[in-house]
Amino acid sequence: AEPMVQKHVESLQSSCGNGLETGALQRLTNLLLVEGLTDIQQKEHDILQVETTKGLPSTSKSIPLEKLFLPLSKLSIPPRISVTVGAAGIGKSTLVKLFVCSWAKGEISRDILFVLPLTFKELNTHEKLSAERLLSSACPHIPAGAAHTLLILDGLDEFKTPLDFSNAAVCTDPKKEIQVDNLITNIIRGNLLQEASVWVTARPAAAGQIPSGLVDRMTEIRGFGAAEMKDFLDHMFLDNRDLSSQVLQHIRANRSLHVLCTIPGFCRIAGSSIAYFLKHSNDQSQEAPVVPRTLSEIYSYYFKMALSGDWLEKPREALRIEQAVNTSKKLVGSLGRLAFYGLLRRKHVFYEQDMKAHGIDLSLLHSCLCTRLLLKEDLPASTAYYFSHLTIQEFLAALYYYTAAKRAIFDLFVESGVSWPKLGFLSHFRNAAQRALQAQDGQLDVFMRFLSGLLSPPVNRLLSGWLLLQDEQEGWRSQAVDALQGCLQAEHAVSWRAVNAMRCLQELQHSDTAQAVEEALRSGTLAGMLTPINCSALAYLLQVSDVCLEEVNLSNCLTYNVCKRLLSQLLFCHSLRLDNNQFKDDVMELLGSVLSGKDCQIQRLR
Repeated sequence: AEPMVQKHVESLQSSCGNGLETGALQRLTNLLLVEGLTDIQQKEHDILQVETTKGLPSTSKSIPLEKLFLPLSKLSIPPRISVTVGAAGIGKSTLVKLFVCSWAKGEISRDILFVLPLTFKELNTHEKLSAERLLSSACPHIPAGAAHTLLILDGLDEFKTPLDFSNAAVCTDPKKEIQVDNLITNIIRGNLLQEASVWVTARPAAAGQIPSGLVDRMTEIRGFGAAEMKDFLDHMFLDNRDLSSQVLQHIRANRSLHVLCTIPGFCRIAGSSIAYFLKHSNDQSQEAPVVPRTLSEIYSYYFKMALSGDWLEKPREALRIEQAVNTSKKLVGSLGRLAFYGLLRRKHVFYEQDMKAHGIDLSLLHSCLCTRLLLKEDLPASTAYYFSHLTIQEFLAALYYYTAAKRAIFDLFVESGVSWPKLGFLSHFRNAAQRALQAQDGQLDVFMRFLSGLLSPPVNRLLSGWLLLQDEQEGWRSQAVDALQGCLQAEHAVSWRAVNAMRCLQELQHSDTAQAVEEALRSGTLAGMLTPINCSALAYLLQVSDVCLEEVNLSNCLTYNVCKRLLSQLLFCHSLRLDNNQFKDDVMELLGSVLSGKDCQIQRLR
């Protein structure tokens, strides 16, 4: 098998190429070793997970990349099924590439003879496969039953079919062609390719499809630390260190933004947008510039930059710009529809037939606009297209919905278009707010934030004449605020959906409630103020306010009902002060259940 191994190694080395930015990779050489997925990882949107845990690692245990597939002790055996999780844009595919390149160079895991990297984007193009054909698609010369093989399956969240472990038919014949989802479940269960090790990467919620009893080792990719974020931005603005430090200063001044910038994929978007703002903020022809603070403002700058082709590294050609802008607007419209219906179907990878079905002109996709919004990957049998980050898909989906809602007469969430009539923008806005509230896993949370943000005056100023009409939001704003506040009236526990509705109000630039509660928190006068709406505002402030940074002071203001309402949110405070509350035994029981919870991050209670 020696010559075959050599041939395989050479083919992997050539596919590695350059593509890896060494500066940002140090973080990936050490992974967090975790016990399993927390509740919030299984049930919530990636962005919300990062905001809630404030981008901090969930564990102090780590494992170096070179030991990822080795036993943890002399008495244990190597893991057969390993799963690595991480939020969208944190670097899962980069990690796989780093591992494959290091292995091909003989730097790590020399005991593994064959490393077979496959992506779920690729697997989506097959209806049926046998275990043998799966292996040979990754390495044509692999001998049957080769030992010391590592099969890498990257991006489970991009797979077109959910894995169903409870109903999948058992298959033990490696030559038998079966549905691809069934093949994957049989490989993970150990009915097929028992002698191979398998490494799956996924966003956390998708990893939850694999029963924990089948996973031998779970690791998590951590986000940027402070020094890594600085290095990353320095690398982005290599020729302008001054700009890099101004961008970093802006990010650090905004706690919500700083937390999200621990995700490299998000940091790149925010960094580009802020740099674009800084570059244009001295432009005298403009009215007072909008300083990008909210998510919607960051993405509006990003899209404006994309539409005008005005990337920092490329001087623009003035003559072609108007023509390019008009083409780009059309493209944003058709890409927006693809993004919206993709989001509803949890679909994040698209193929040529999807593009054609949404009327997207493939010849236009090579513009500068698209390379920033949409990436393409040539696969053996077809071409895959995907948005450069999940949030880009969500912003485009919100732009589509906003524009379509002005003239639609049926429910836009029903793709066939057949539904009870719905007339007027506000009717569609309320419908979206209700649907986001009912989505169990927060799948529409960030979409809803962007949709709310498009109604804010600063975003309208930024995009009017490009993607929005000037001041058109004026007539809708106050009723949109009422619709979002209506989502906060519930008497029972503060849910993550309610916290998201508060974030939507912030995007809409309506911060009265949050400001009043923050002031009371600062002055210690919260007693008697904690109505259901104010409880939601407090839950939001626990995540973003500087007042809560060192310690959350809830002394003298909690009743049993308020405590019960806030319970799920108090879990994520590092230091809590609860003295002078007239607590009875039943509250102590509640607090006890919190402190023993898997997600609990409380370290100090007084």
